[in-house]
Amino acid sequence: MQESAPITMKDIARELGVSVATVSRALKDSPRISAAQRERIKAYAREHNFFPNMLAEGLRNSRVRPLKIIGVIIPEFNHFYFSSILSGIEAEASSRGYRIMVAQSNEQYDREVRICESFYENKVCGIIVSQAKDTLQYDHFQKLINHGVPLVFYDRICTGVDASRVVVDDYMGAFNAVTHLVATGCRRIAFYGSSMNLEISKNRFNGYKDALLKNGLKVDERFVRRCDNRADAEQITPEILNIEDGPDGFFAVNDDTAIGILYSAKRMGFRVPEDISICGFTNGQRAVACDPMLTTVEQRGVKVGREAADVLIGHVEGIYPSGHVEKRVVRTRLIIRGTTR
Repeated sequence: MQESAPITMKDIARELGVSVATVSRALKDSPRISAAQRERIKAYAREHNFFPNMLAEGLRNSRVRPLKIIGVIIPEFNHFYFSSILSGIEAEASSRGYRIMVAQSNEQYDREVRICESFYENKVCGIIVSQAKDTLQYDHFQKLINHGVPLVFYDRICTGVDASRVVVDDYMGAFNAVTHLVATGCRRIAFYGSSMNLEISKNRFNGYKDALLKNGLKVDERFVRRCDNRADAEQITPEILNIEDGPDGFFAVNDDTAIGILYSAKRMGFRVPEDISICGFTNGQRAVACDPMLTTVEQRGVKVGREAADVLIGHVEGIYPSGHVEKRVVRTRLIIRGTTR
């Protein structure tokens, strides 16, 4: 259904019986307006999807050429994969005359919503985003699309929103990794993954499961855990390794988790890979900084970033027709190192 035209400050002022100046000051948190009045006005604005125009009223619909600034939302700056994607986005955008504005969601839904609002207020020409782990509602993404802001998802896509996306072949990456573990002698393989509300987690788990089934092995639910960081891996792994007939192999959703498994196993006296094999997913810098170096699935983050920027710019410049959803998949590859036989 077509959304009605966005309301203005004048509309809000009329509905609430205040002046336009009062509305403007309230939305800017001016102390000249009482806290109760500010919240009343802001609540009405949120309810009616109003975003104050920070770059001069009417710029988006004027004949002024839109600003060539792309908004980018990253879940975590300190994650190698996301930083490499950012490098790819910046390189592609810069080569085509665009700049980027970057914000970190810290894996928080509320923060992600505020960032989307801020990007809209600042009139970015489009947004590239990987959703936060906490995100279970998608209204903030749909609002952007309804207001004509091109949106491209990368890595963690939002299945509840019909928008372009660039992902890696998570399923085949996991399938090939677990197939390698089986081929090198592992029979009891554990899986450490993220929340199953994320498509990447579902795809990697399905790749893990299907690789086991294809090789005549079953999933042992005792060895399937929600764990996607090193700290949790170091806490969980000793418990699993103390199980009678415990795992002889581990497949982890990312390298940091795999390194946590490696650290715990070595501390407990297990030999890697003689007693236990370990495979990660990323191929970041830490994969070659541990001993032994980590077998892992390379995600090619720079390539993902370049593709995402290319798709977004394609929407902005009208290369794709209105309503077109572009879907691209970047192939992974298994990098075999010292943590597998």
